[in-house]
Amino acid sequence: MDVYEKIDEIADVVESARAVPMSASCMVNRGQLLDLLDDLRDMLPEDVKRAELLLRDRDAVIDEGRQEAVRIVDRARTERERLVTDSDVVREARDEAARLLAEADTDIRDRRNELDEYCDTKLASFEVTLQKTLSAVSRGRDRLRDPHGFDRLRDGEVEREPT
Repeated sequence: MDVYEKIDEIADVVESARAVPMSASCMVNRGQLLDLLDDLRDMLPEDVKRAELLLRDRDAVIDEGRQEAVRIVDRARTERERLVTDSDVVREARDEAARLLAEADTDIRDRRNELDEYCDTKLASFEVTLQKTLSAVSRGRDRLRDPHGFDRLRDGEVEREPT
């Protein structure tokens, strides 16, 4: 039997007690009621102890929960710092990559300009050579068309290139 059942038993004794006429009082068996109250008194320390243990357990659980919350917050802060540091590393890596790409673009542009200049110089030289060759071919064709031009060459006359 627990404390609540004992209290219910005491309440039943009081409710079933004979009423005193013309008053709100009642007559209860003193010995019976005192025995029930003694039983209740004996039970209370046991239940109070259990309640105190439950309260301590509850307090321990709450303390443990608070400590776990502090650990979780600390881990979250540490992780946030790591992520911030990682994002700094990523930002620096991106900046470095952009710098390297800009350098490479500049280098490519410079090399392309040098190559264009080299090709232009070679083509200009080739153009001069081709023009001289075309002039020689044109003069040779002109001589072939002039029947006397060939004879003059044979006789020692040398035709000079126009300047």
